[in-house]
Amino acid sequence: MPLAHLDRPFDYLVPQALSADAVPGVRVKVRFAGQLVDGWLLERTERSEHPRLAYLDKVVSPVPVLAPEVARLARVVADRYAGSLADVLRLAVPPRHARVEKETTAEVRPADEAPAVPAAQDSPAAAPGSPHPEAPTAPARPAAEAVDGVVGLPVPEPEGWRDYPAGPALLRALADGRSPRAVWSALPGEDWAARYATAVAATVAAGRGALVVVADGRDLDRLDAALTARLGSGRHVCLSAALGPARRYRAFLAARRGDVPVVIGTRAAMFAPVDRLGLVAIWDDGDDLHAEPRAPYPHAREVLLTRAQLAEAGALVGGYARTAEAQLLVETGWAREVIADRAVLRARTPAIVPTGDDPQLARDPGAATARLPSLAWTAAREALRADAPVLVQVPRRGYLPSVACADCRTPARCPHCAGPLALPSAGGSPACRWCARIAAAYACPQCGGRRLRASVTGARRTAEELGRAFPGVPVRTSGREEVLADVPGGAGLVIATPGAEPVATGGYGAVLLLDTWALLTRADLRAGEEALRRWSGAAALARPASDGGRVVVVADGALAPVQALLRWDAGWFAARELAERRELGFPPAMRMASVTGLPAAVADLLAQARLPDGAEVLGPVPADGERERMLVRVPRARAADMAGALHTAAGVRSARKATEPVRLQVDPLALF
Repeated sequence: MPLAHLDRPFDYLVPQALSADAVPGVRVKVRFAGQLVDGWLLERTERSEHPRLAYLDKVVSPVPVLAPEVARLARVVADRYAGSLADVLRLAVPPRHARVEKETTAEVRPADEAPAVPAAQDSPAAAPGSPHPEAPTAPARPAAEAVDGVVGLPVPEPEGWRDYPAGPALLRALADGRSPRAVWSALPGEDWAARYATAVAATVAAGRGALVVVADGRDLDRLDAALTARLGSGRHVCLSAALGPARRYRAFLAARRGDVPVVIGTRAAMFAPVDRLGLVAIWDDGDDLHAEPRAPYPHAREVLLTRAQLAEAGALVGGYARTAEAQLLVETGWAREVIADRAVLRARTPAIVPTGDDPQLARDPGAATARLPSLAWTAAREALRADAPVLVQVPRRGYLPSVACADCRTPARCPHCAGPLALPSAGGSPACRWCARIAAAYACPQCGGRRLRASVTGARRTAEELGRAFPGVPVRTSGREEVLADVPGGAGLVIATPGAEPVATGGYGAVLLLDTWALLTRADLRAGEEALRRWSGAAALARPASDGGRVVVVADGALAPVQALLRWDAGWFAARELAERRELGFPPAMRMASVTGLPAAVADLLAQARLPDGAEVLGPVPADGERERMLVRVPRARAADMAGALHTAAGVRSARKATEPVRLQVDPLALF
């Protein structure tokens, strides 16, 4: 039941006729409050504390699709995100597809897992289900066993991991059956899918399973091809909502049966059952596609790290950039960073130059304001003359303008809570979008300027403009309507929005990063982090400088994200970002929850919540329509107390049958 006040297990009697099929993990039907409702059988036990119980009505399917370890994980995730177990299980197990189940002849549950608990004798149902005092716990993790045709594979050679001093040690640890935890900063031009396939192969060689989550279908296709090349066909399954109900459920059942040791997929795979889990991995954890848009809104990275902790498995968090959350793993000692030494980095990196530094301004005074400064123009022209493709990254439409200093373009933040400032009208005073305080006397902390301006959004008709500028050169676009996976290596222009950049055969001769302020000055806590991630993803597709590869970023070279790009030092920027968030009290240094709804409903929930000591409530600020948002901030040590208090308060409201909904999100990606 999704209602918060019913978020607990209930006891039912099992009729003798259903006993053989009524095993933990199967779908069932039960009577609850006079209605026939769906349920999960979590545990069989010999007795109950409740004297009057109703009978189990039906076993929907004898296939125990809910693995014990996934049930335990779902409870932990629900508690972490102030949600209900029912909502998490809806995300964890795909909808049943009866035809696929009938086609499947293998039994999921081994014979030795059959329940030994005697079934109740048939008698009339006396009362609705009663709550069970304890949630189920996962059984002890079994020792590694052979997976037919997989264990015994030779331990893979480090290959590309040799470019990283700690890389070979990571593979040895996985091959030895240990559980290393690593945060990997990939080199430009890195075949990340091949590196992940090697790590997975090392895990499989040790008799354990692996789970890898990527952001989108393009990345999944690359990883699928790399794993097939490394392990051979039939050694892994792909899980993605885009597969369709039948194919997704068939892949899920194969994973649940243990037919394959490896599961890969998009966000939908983060709860996938994997036998003897030895490695969880995520690529590009800063991509917002990793955040589940349905309650309780878990993030794939957090779910996978929780799985690693519960299963004592290894963990690999990789990307061209690094999030503050990944940096926190390194700084707390939970994970070790895997980075290349500077000599290898210099050999692999393209020549990256900004257009807004002093030497460029001396040669081209208009470089600070031009959309395509002469440096970018020259880089594109020379690459095309060398018969090399040119990638032009432009922000997609939909990035909302925010307020920044008119002199130095530093994002304007509230002096009280460090939230983003907004201008209600052209002549109005700036107001905080978090705490709603007016900042009439705002002065920029960087330059002292008092003038504010709305930051630019992405430009339009870029493809047409560049097509006219370089006549006769083929122009391709990759974006919302059509995302290209790859392009040929000859001369050509590729105009792509962030995240839609195709791979070019042999790499791009030049990469131009335009309209950078549209990314840098978004009203978002992660604006700088996101800008660097988007730029790094594009720059990584360029050829090395030794092969003529150039990247031109149309921005001031003194800005921290630009500096990190020039040095290709994601770790430095992530450490800086994390330090700033500690000082300002932002996630991940602190835990925050947003409470969104109509003002009366939000006030009612917060009034019911017994928040822990030290909790700080910020707001209200306008949300969408007539709704408003309040933010609750606590130290990380009190995160569980905050989530529990909010969930309990939601339960009080649902028990009272409150009509106005309130949306609870713990550590949402967007706070503004």
